[in-house]
Amino acid sequence: MNDHERWPEERFRQLRQQADPDIDKVVAEYLDAQPAGSGPLELVKAVIQELAAAKREARAPSGEPPASAIFAAIDFAADLPDWGDDRELLARGQAVFADYGLYQSAALFCKCLPMAYVEVSSAKVLANVSRLATHSLTRRVAETGQMLVDVMGLKATNSLEPGRPGHTTALGLRILHSFVRALVNERFADHWDTARFGPPVNQELLLATIFDFSVVTWEALESMGVTLSAEQRAAHLYTWSVFGHLMGVEACRDRPLTLEDVEPVSERLGRLYESSDEGRRLMARLLEEMEEFMHLGWRKLPRSLVHWVFRDAKYGADRVPELLGVPKPAWWFTALFAAGRAANRHAALAGPVDGVVRWLVRRLGRQIVVALIDRNSDGQAAFRIPGDLAGAWRIKQSRSAVKTREIRRTVRRKVRAPARRLKERPT
Repeated sequence: MNDHERWPEERFRQLRQQADPDIDKVVAEYLDAQPAGSGPLELVKAVIQELAAAKREARAPSGEPPASAIFAAIDFAADLPDWGDDRELLARGQAVFADYGLYQSAALFCKCLPMAYVEVSSAKVLANVSRLATHSLTRRVAETGQMLVDVMGLKATNSLEPGRPGHTTALGLRILHSFVRALVNERFADHWDTARFGPPVNQELLLATIFDFSVVTWEALESMGVTLSAEQRAAHLYTWSVFGHLMGVEACRDRPLTLEDVEPVSERLGRLYESSDEGRRLMARLLEEMEEFMHLGWRKLPRSLVHWVFRDAKYGADRVPELLGVPKPAWWFTALFAAGRAANRHAALAGPVDGVVRWLVRRLGRQIVVALIDRNSDGQAAFRIPGDLAGAWRIKQSRSAVKTREIRRTVRRKVRAPARRLKERPT
């Protein structure tokens, strides 16, 4: 059987209509047993708090009511699959993040999140259920960034074993996805097109998510001047497959994804790209949040790099910036675009252009991590990175450092305010 025969169109139709019946049954029974007035939204907050506490204390989740009932029904001691305990391969997969963490932070912002926003049902869930389009955008992005750190950034192959942060994160996400489906059913059932979208957070979208954090990330890194070897990519995909298995991804249930799966799955997923009001709103809000943290003169760097990483994307992904209404890049970045095109024809230019792009990417990646720390350093689910990563990335996490950066941002906001008011003035 060749790779395309292993991934026929019919399989994707089935994945789109499939949720996670085992965990959905547990959550449904749990919700049915709750007293009147205790809906999914209230319960999911308790679950999030307990997951955060369990990760901080390196233990399996248990908690107090109401969260304890849901955890008691789930096997948080589940071992890794038989095919998922290759420690050497896991270590090599995690090393990709350790070696290129700032690049992957930029890739998360510039490509992985936009790929989620350009799938209509994902954008609807994120905009409506997660309320990303209003006040909690950086909170949700921080949770995603923390997931990357928990799975890939701890330099410990046991991070995916029971009671460890990666394992707790995977099973916690499985629960939260089920709550999302319950919330959609409770609040938006009359407006949800199941025939078109399937259930929220369905198996097709979960597979796409694993690809976003692996395959899409490699493609973004390559556009940033970092090319992973076949061995690095295989190990990275293996590690995300183990995480996907724990998270309930059907495509990772019996075996890991391999490099042979990349082309046929990417080609099938390419048909999902579509513009929507929710997707455009999410992208605009993401840019607004991230550009606030850029130094004076660099505000348009995030939008510029979004255009850069998608400029030669395959399977229709080159249309993503247009579909999401990403504003035009900075004028100086347009010149870099032209130089990049010329470098494709003249090898002597490739080195200098790649060097500039890598420098810009590291700058953006660092500012993204700073933004997540400064906006989400407190609370039950605070964003934290290990000290060795913070040191390597030259990021200070002390209260005085956070306060100093806040003062600098306040100054930048005041400097930029006249231009912003002029832009917003009615014509």
